[in-house]
Parts: sequence; structure tokens; C-alpha cells
Amino acid sequence: MMKSLRDKTDIIFDLFFSLVFMPLMIAIGPVHFWWHSFPVFTALVVGYLYGCYFATRFFKLPKLILSRSYIRLSLIAAAGVAATWLLTMFPLPDMDFVIPSMSEYQTRIRNYNIAISIWFMFSVVMSYSLTVAFVRELYERLFLQTIAEKQRKEAELAMFKAQISPHFLFNTLNSLYCLVIGTSQKAEDAFVKFTEILRYTYVAGADAQVEIRNEIEHIRNYIDLQLIRLDSHTTVRWDCQVDDDSCMIPPMLFLTFVENAFKYGTSTTRDCFVSIVLKLESGNLFFSTENMIVRKRSEFSSDLPVGLSNCRSRLDCLYPGRHELVAVEENMIFKVNLKIDLN
Repeated sequence: MMKSLRDKTDIIFDLFFSLVFMPLMIAIGPVHFWWHSFPVFTALVVGYLYGCYFATRFFKLPKLILSRSYIRLSLIAAAGVAATWLLTMFPLPDMDFVIPSMSEYQTRIRNYNIAISIWFMFSVVMSYSLTVAFVRELYERLFLQTIAEKQRKEAELAMFKAQISPHFLFNTLNSLYCLVIGTSQKAEDAFVKFTEILRYTYVAGADAQVEIRNEIEHIRNYIDLQLIRLDSHTTVRWDCQVDDDSCMIPPMLFLTFVENAFKYGTSTTRDCFVSIVLKLESGNLFFSTENMIVRKRSEFSSDLPVGLSNCRSRLDCLYPGRHELVAVEENMIFKVNLKIDLN
């Protein structure tokens, strides 16, 4: 792909130089006046200027300049100056006047003007060639940088998914293990919920985007699974209002926030609450969690920032400049507010 784009760009620049730039310089310059008197010399000058343009790309002068290959640059520059000087020394017929001294004088004036014109055109062509070469080099580097950045972000997203999914899986297994040991009647329902969650994690997690209705169902299954192990000490509020349940979002976008709310905000010995809100209106997504901090403050402070940091990085990759994530702790209440512009 990169080679194809570079070739197309080269063709565009080459055609512009060959069919627009050079003919225009010949038409408005002195070259078209030389053709009637010195056709061979004129063809040589035009061919030399075309050669200077294509030689700039052949020798890859921008790469030599950027790599500071001063010796090669000096040799190429010396060769270009020498070739241009030799061209100005091309033997042209003398001017023919009645007075021999005037013929010699007019011949010198003509040769001087031609030499100045050749040096000027050489300078213009080289300036254009170097500018085009640097633009081409810059375009290629920016394109490669874009590809590298895209690959880096894809690798980061894969890493974040790999970090989030196993963490959720082991937490759920621990909850089920406690239920099975106590021969709880809720075990069958728990395994059904867990099966749905596991299927979504590994099937939908491999997709780049899923319908938001699937993500909502995933959150509901997770909440239901947590409610099976919790008692009346924990109050859970789940508020979901979506005007378009077919809207596409990345899978497991909210899992870390929901999981942390239950991990740090639930207890079987003291009253506590967890609030989860998801709203979607006209492409504007709002998601929030709120919970009491019932775990030890030191444990909460050391563990939670890691998960939030991963979520921030993932959101930066997915929605650069189109999201806002705020996490605050006030009076042992932890709140997370996420806003995303999906339009």
C-alpha cells in the first residue's frame, strides 16, 4: 500500500514538472528564442534541466541532507555546478556585424546573457526539485508514522483487553466457588449468568465494535450475577435509557468501572450501595458509577488507579478528543463519570 501511494505521488509530481512547470518556464523565458538560432543547444539545455530534476530523486538528496552525508552532497553539488558551467561554455556561432569589433562585443554580450539564463533556470529547477523531494520525504515519513501509531494503538487495545478479561474471569470464578461450597440453591442461576458473561467476553471481545444492546445485556448479567452472592446490605441501582440500542461501541467498554464499583463498594456485613447509570441520546453517551468505599482506603488507593489508567489509555485510542472521563473521591464515595461523543 505504501509503495502504491508513493508511486502515485511521484507520478503526479513528475507530470506536473514535465507538462506544466518546464513548458511554462520555456514559454516565458528566453529558451524559446534560442530554438530558431541554436536548435541543438536548446535541446541540450532542456534535456539537461529535465535530467537535473530526475537526478535529484535518483541520488535521494533529502535523505543525504537529513543523514548529513556531506561528502557525497559535496561531490554531487560539484558535479552539478561543473556540468552547468560546461553547458554555458557550449560553442555558439559568433554574431555577424559589419564592424568586426561590434560582432565580437555583441557575441560576448549574447553569451553572457545565455550563461546567466542557464544558471538561473538551473537554480529554479533545483529549487523546485529539492522542494518536491523534501515534500515527498515528509509525506512518506508522516505516512509511516501514522501506520506505526495505528499499530501501536491496536497493540495497546489488545493489551488492555487481555488485562481486563482475565481479571473479571477470576473474580467471577471466586464468587461461584463460594456458592458451590455452600451448596447454594442459587448456583444454577449463577452458572447460567456466568456462561452468558463468559461467552460475551470471548466472542464479542474479539470484535472491534458491538451493538450497545449487547453491552447493556452484558452489564445486566454481571449485575445479576453479583446480586446472587450479595445480601440485603447492598443496594444496587441500575438506570439505563437508550434511544438507539443498535448504536455501535467497542465491547466491554464499561466493564472495568462496573467491576470496580462492586469490588470496592459492596459488603455482606455493612450497609452500602452501588449506582450504575447508562444513557444514550442523539449520539451522546453518558455512563457513571457511584459506590461507597468499603475496602481499606490504602488498598483502594493502590489498586484502583491501575484499572483507571488502562481505561483512560483505551479511551484516548478509541475517542481522541471526543470523550471526558472524571473520577473523584469525596467523603468515602467514589464517582466515575464518562461522556463520549459517538457522532
